[in-house]
Amino acid sequence: MTELRGQSYTAWKKSTASGGSGCIELAQVNEAILIRDSKNPTGSVLNFARLEWISFLAATRTGVFDT
Repeated sequence: MTELRGQSYTAWKKSTASGGSGCIELAQVNEAILIRDSKNPTGSVLNFARLEWISFLAATRTGVFDT
């Protein structure tokens, strides 16, 4: 466990699809999902509510963002 602004979270997890190059990493803080660029771990972190993240994944799986 590590702390981020006083809150504990599990270790950052890198996407299994990343291969050898950089990709995104995820961590969970309470009910929030954090996302960062693995090539820039001290850079900006996106913060999504758990339900927002679940909705995003569902939309991705059903092709909502396909062009």
